[in-house]
Amino acid sequence: MVSVPLPLPAIEPGASYPLGATYDGEGTNFAVFSAHAVKMELCFFDPSGRHEVARCALPECTDEVWHGYLPGVHAGVLYGYRAYGPYQPDQGHRFNPNKLLLDPYARMLRGQVRWSDSLYGYRFHSPRADLSFDHRDSALSMPKAVVTDASFHWHGDKPPAVPWEKTVIYETHVRGMTQLAEAIPAGERGTFSGLANPCIIDHLVKLGITAVELLPIHAILQDRRLVSNGLSNYWGYNTLSFFAPEPRYLASGALNELRHAVRRLHAAGIEVILDVVYNHTCEEGELGPTMSFRGFDNASYYRLHADNRRHHINDTGCGNTLNMSHPRVIQMVMDSLRYWVQEFHIDGFRFDLGATLGREQHGFDPGAGFFDALLQDPVLARVKLISEPWDIGPGGYQVGNHPAGVAEWNDRFRDDVRSFWRGDAGMRGAVAGRLLGSADLFNHHRRRSWASVNFVTAHDGFTLQDLVSYQHKYNQANGEDNRDGTNENRSANWGKEGPTHDRAVLATREKVKRAMLMTLLLSNGTPMLLGGDEFGRTQMGNNNPYCQDNAVSWFDWSLADTLQGKALLDFTRRCIAARRALPTLRNSRFLKPTSKTLHGLPDISWFDETGNEMTPERWHFAEGRLLALRRIASNVQSGSISASLLLLNAFSEDREFTLPQPTMPWRLLIDAAEHMRHHGTLGKPESNMINVAAHSAVLLVADNVNI
Repeated sequence: MVSVPLPLPAIEPGASYPLGATYDGEGTNFAVFSAHAVKMELCFFDPSGRHEVARCALPECTDEVWHGYLPGVHAGVLYGYRAYGPYQPDQGHRFNPNKLLLDPYARMLRGQVRWSDSLYGYRFHSPRADLSFDHRDSALSMPKAVVTDASFHWHGDKPPAVPWEKTVIYETHVRGMTQLAEAIPAGERGTFSGLANPCIIDHLVKLGITAVELLPIHAILQDRRLVSNGLSNYWGYNTLSFFAPEPRYLASGALNELRHAVRRLHAAGIEVILDVVYNHTCEEGELGPTMSFRGFDNASYYRLHADNRRHHINDTGCGNTLNMSHPRVIQMVMDSLRYWVQEFHIDGFRFDLGATLGREQHGFDPGAGFFDALLQDPVLARVKLISEPWDIGPGGYQVGNHPAGVAEWNDRFRDDVRSFWRGDAGMRGAVAGRLLGSADLFNHHRRRSWASVNFVTAHDGFTLQDLVSYQHKYNQANGEDNRDGTNENRSANWGKEGPTHDRAVLATREKVKRAMLMTLLLSNGTPMLLGGDEFGRTQMGNNNPYCQDNAVSWFDWSLADTLQGKALLDFTRRCIAARRALPTLRNSRFLKPTSKTLHGLPDISWFDETGNEMTPERWHFAEGRLLALRRIASNVQSGSISASLLLLNAFSEDREFTLPQPTMPWRLLIDAAEHMRHHGTLGKPESNMINVAAHSAVLLVADNVNI
């Protein structure tokens, strides 16, 4: 770290744009927004971050941005702010210059939060309804912002720019994926350097992944409650800074470590998508700490109750909700997004609780200011944009209602596929819709089927292995008496709860896992695979391990070396390879049975096990658990067609399927029950009959067919 020049040189007016600390090689311009402050002080610290060595007031305020320029302040200097203004909680104002504030635009942090009562702007141990002003200085408990130099040579790095219809997303956690990987040097495990290790990239490439979606990497606050209970915020949905990476993920302590990781992933053809949390901050509700936004301008940054501005609107379940109707808040989020794209070459974003970002005063609006700004931005409109389309506020479930250009997590896919393969009644029609990109939800405004991000499992909930191993959740380690996490997992243990040596149970579990992987990876839409599912990762029945930074959440790579793990990994690879090779499995259009191919056959056709087309009566038969989907693609140049036939059997016994007419030269490509069959049991389907095992699926393909 670099020391600030002492005594401080005379501060100059500087500029109100850009916000943050901008180093130009000779000095640094500082700019920070506050509409209601009356004075803004800039504080500098020694390299340890423990001692404040200088302080000066920013000399100018233009359009509610306080700014000043200091010659001789170089990259590496530590700084923070103190904001002066009214302390009127009932009016929404919480200014307290005794609290050191982290720059909302801080690019890098030094140190961690040290929990103490001084972090609260009010007297923390007074009666909880009393927000009386607190005079204690919080500087020793706060991390410091670091002035940074953005210079980096990308050596010709280019975004892979994978088309949506060819995208296969792998959701993972920087620390969890790499912490137990023995091929990674010990000092690099759990960091961006570990993510860039050839063993990780080789695994992703061989699997066929085109994009990694990283759980939050923004700097976070470790919740006081979790720390006091010996736990930690492992997932990271508790943002302290929207511009700074989490310091724990930097083995070298340098920002370029993340750039190196992105560059290596790009070289392997893999995009990097960040899970970002712009719906709330770590400052909780009105009784939370004052660390940044609350101290700079609580009434501007947060949505407050109109009839009592002391209280925050809590549409997120995290105590506060960012005020995305405020132009400066939208600017901050847009600046943050552009920063990650331009300075770190990030390829896309997944917006946590994305419905919150589209909330205006009257509720969710697909034409909200944030979405309008996002979709017209020349930088951001070119990257992948994915929303988690819900929050807990009024009218918060908005799947399918986001604007065109934004893909969405489709929890209906998750729920319907789980229910179908569990054997629930009446699910045949629902799973049929999910296989074709959920047109009932997304086929409007000229959207494509890739707008549906399909998943069976995600970080929030059971892993695939646990989905077939546990009837109930086991979250006792989270310290909430097993009350946290959903109770409705649509899971089945198939005869035994948890780990077992029962061969019949294990065989059924393997079939169901493979059948669900086939449904996910062979459906229209964008598939998202939960990291570790490809080799049977388990969280031991915990469906909410947000606070488990330990073996519960870390990838146990030894599972990938077991016979079962190797077989599942190979199976997953073949499913992804089939999707990549066959256009019938990844069509970006919403297919309709009324559309015809060159030979007059429908693009899609549905059949039951008799080989007859589905009728309304068959669709409404609640006990129907057998289904066949034929998809056909035309080759205009050769005049031939290619076809795929996906056969699903969610019954508890094997069933014979009659293959539909016309007869085609079908060949077996994937069988979810192949690990159970004796060699040759299924064989090449030369007749018009084929056996599909219980709880299983089969994929047949026919190439270059002329009818």
